[in-house]
Amino acid sequence: MEKKIFTEFLKNRGQKFTKERAAILRKTCSTEGHFNPESLYLKIKETGIKASRASVYRTLNLLCECGLIERSMKTEQGTLYERAFGHEHHDHMRCIVCGEIIEFYSNVIEKLQKLLCEKQNFLGESHTLEIRGYCEKCQKKR
Repeated sequence: MEKKIFTEFLKNRGQKFTKERAAILRKTCSTEGHFNPESLYLKIKETGIKASRASVYRTLNLLCECGLIERSMKTEQGTLYERAFGHEHHDHMRCIVCGEIIEFYSNVIEKLQKLLCEKQNFLGESHTLEIRGYCEKCQKKR
């Protein structure tokens, strides 16, 4: 399904579905959890497919535009991405010591955001919430 969505998206923009883009799409769709462009590039390189770092970054941007993946957070090491297609919306807590990422969903937060948008006569389409702090293990070490 992701391949169909992506090829249609590219076709509508007058772009081609190249073997490099196909490899990047396959690796992206088979990756669980969060990933960064560099780790994705290295996984693709291991398969023997010749795709440049620039191709990986450009293709990730296209995959974000068509809604298959999303930029989930920025870290000291760069932007982390995750699959969006077929996954429920959620937010994140990130430990600033060990980097652990906890995904969560809060109906209370969702309702509050909707209320805030209504009060400002604003039509919200999406949001990203990241809470930075200390996971349970790192709290104990402090």
